[in-house]
Amino acid sequence: MSRSRSKRANHFGTICEKRMAEKRRFDLERASWHDARFGNGTPVEIKSTMLEHSDGQPGNFKVYRAYHDKLRSHDGWYCFVVYRPHGRSGCTIIKDKMCKASSLPMLRWHGGGDHRGTEQSKIAIGDIF
Repeated sequence: MSRSRSKRANHFGTICEKRMAEKRRFDLERASWHDARFGNGTPVEIKSTMLEHSDGQPGNFKVYRAYHDKLRSHDGWYCFVVYRPHGRSGCTIIKDKMCKASSLPMLRWHGGGDHRGTEQSKIAIGDIF
């Protein structure tokens, strides 16, 4: 993946985070293992993906084991967001869904390379929606 593509994904992810914080009424909060908190302090991790990548492949959500385990232990939630980019910087949110970290479908963990020093799992859009 090219650096610019990674930057664009980060750009769209930030847009999704802001829109979900407004819609779902949680406060954005930068932490290594979550992106926001509900008013009562419950942590929320926001995961976003493109509906379909430029090569025609469907998007998927990446979950990192160490962060997932911490979110579960704090009785946290995921906010999953599917979007379609348009133009250079805009995106349309297609669908979103809240899900308790403890109720995710069975995750298959595999090495994440050097990224974040933890195993990761990819979740298909269809497994959430």
